[in-house]
Amino acid sequence: MSAGLPVKSAPDQARSRTFGPLYSRNARAVISRGLLATRSTNWLVMLSGFFEPVLFLISMGVGLGAIVGSVQGPGGGEISYAAYIAPALLAVSAMNGAVYDSTWNVFFKMNFAKLYQGMLYTSLGPLDVALGEIFLALLRGLLYAMGFTAVMGVMGLITTPWALLMVPASVLIAFGFASIGMGITSFLKTFQQMDWVNFVMLPMFLFSATFYPLSVYPQPIQWLIQAMPLWHGVELLRQISVGAFTAATPVHIGYYLVMTAAGMLLTTLRLRQLFLK
Repeated sequence: MSAGLPVKSAPDQARSRTFGPLYSRNARAVISRGLLATRSTNWLVMLSGFFEPVLFLISMGVGLGAIVGSVQGPGGGEISYAAYIAPALLAVSAMNGAVYDSTWNVFFKMNFAKLYQGMLYTSLGPLDVALGEIFLALLRGLLYAMGFTAVMGVMGLITTPWALLMVPASVLIAFGFASIGMGITSFLKTFQQMDWVNFVMLPMFLFSATFYPLSVYPQPIQWLIQAMPLWHGVELLRQISVGAFTAATPVHIGYYLVMTAAGMLLTTLRLRQLFLK
């Protein structure tokens, strides 16, 4: 370094970045740190999140299913009530795992641990951080999907090889929710504001045709439900579970692709705005 030239501190270097260093191709560093943290402190939380939809499946699918009997599934065929709600609960599981990692987990790292601020003072860019955190949420969604699909197989609820595609489809659902969740969390500053996350998720869980068909609702309510992201996930997995595909299948997939792209863009821009001013 030539004498007399000022040396920029790490924070000054981070603030002076242009669009070029938005991504340093080192998201794996964020992923490695997250895996180490999960192994040491969060594995019990992850394990508990898997059992919630399984217990719902046993209580509602087996218990209530004995009273309900057979219902009409995708394609018009008759299926058991347990087979009807199982794909929906898998979509809920993917949503819950992704949302937890991309909201409460991110909220703590952003506002209390100041983890992202420290990361962005290194060579990492906002897109590295976003990709790393969202990948961790996807990994959790993948583990839940694989475990829940295995439970469905043990219960005899998988009747077609197409059902195996529920695993990658669940990852797509988790990707959409994780991307949007992290971006929205960047606007939240208090625990009271974080309560809105559960306030939004609970109605989606109850009213996204999870336990009964969309047709039971009045037409205006149906339009509202069809705008919800979870409904598209429920319908997509339900169609895959029996191998009954329609013209709406690519619409459900496209919904999550758009949701993912919008969430990634929002998250990257917000991280840059917050920490690289």
